[in-house]
Amino acid sequence: MFPVPHRPSFRVAAAAALLVAVAACSPEDAAPPAAASASASASNAACAKANLRLVTKGTLTVGTDKPAYEPWFKADNPANGQGFESAVAYAVADKLGFSRSEVTWTTVPFNASFAPGRKKFDFDINQISITEARRKAVDFSSGYFTVSQAVVALTSSKVADAKSVADLKDAKIGAQVGTTSLEAIRSTVQPSQQPAVYNDNNDVVTALKNGTIDAAVFDLPTAFYLTAAEIEGSKIVGQFPTPGGQAEQFGLLFEKGSPLVPCVDQALAALRSGGELAKIQQQWLSDEANARVLK
Repeated sequence: MFPVPHRPSFRVAAAAALLVAVAACSPEDAAPPAAASASASASNAACAKANLRLVTKGTLTVGTDKPAYEPWFKADNPANGQGFESAVAYAVADKLGFSRSEVTWTTVPFNASFAPGRKKFDFDINQISITEARRKAVDFSSGYFTVSQAVVALTSSKVADAKSVADLKDAKIGAQVGTTSLEAIRSTVQPSQQPAVYNDNNDVVTALKNGTIDAAVFDLPTAFYLTAAEIEGSKIVGQFPTPGGQAEQFGLLFEKGSPLVPCVDQALAALRSGGELAKIQQQWLSDEANARVLK
C-alpha cells in the first residue's frame, strides 16, 4: 500500500467530482443495500463448513512434507499443533469450523505439491513461496508469512565473514531442489560455479557439516534453528536483500481452481485482524532483525 499525499486544496475539486459521479449514475447503476447484503450472505453460505468442497467430506485434509522441519513443526509431527505452520493450519481450520479431531495430515513431497494435477489435500502448508511460475499449476492463499533467504556457513568456512553478496561469488553454495533458496543463489549471488542441488534440507545440512560445500541457503527462520540446534560450529552469515523490493511470502497451496481459496483467505484475514497470526509468529519464530543484510 502506498501513502496518499494530503492535499487540502483538492477538497472543492473532490466534492465536484463526487457530484458528477452521482449525477452520472442512474438508479439502475447503483447496487441497492439489499443486493450487497445478499451477496455477502451468499459468500458466507459458500464458506459454511457444510458447503465446503473437500477431499474427504467432513474432514479438512492438510498436506506437508516429511520430515517436517523445525521451527515450522515440532518433533516431525504436524498433528501436534506445535511449530509455526502446524499452529497456523489449526488456526485456519478453526476459523473454517473444524475441530482438531476433524483435521487430517497427509505427506506430500515439496516438489510434488506444486506440480500440475489433482491433489490429495485441501491445502498444503510447507514453506511454499508464492511465485508466478507456480501459479500456472496451482492456486495460493494470501501470504501468511513474509520470508527472507539466509546464508549459513561453518565458522571455519572461507565465507564465514562475508560482508556482501559479492564475497560469495567464488563459493560453493548448496540448497534444496525446487526452492526459492536455490533460485536466490542463482539470481542474487550468480556464483562462478554451479550451486550444489540436494533432494531435501537434510542432505544440504549433511553437505555443509562435511565441508562438501562452503555455505548453504535456507529461509531465515530455518537458518536460525539450524545454527542454534542442528549444525555445531555454524553461523548465519547474513540474509539476502529483498530482490527488486518484492517481498517473498509463503502461501497455503491449493489444487488449481479450488473454491476453497476465498474461504481460507477470509480465515487468514480474520487471523490477521484479530492479532492471532502475529501471536503465533511471536511464539514460534525467531526475531529476523538479528540477521544483518548482505549488501
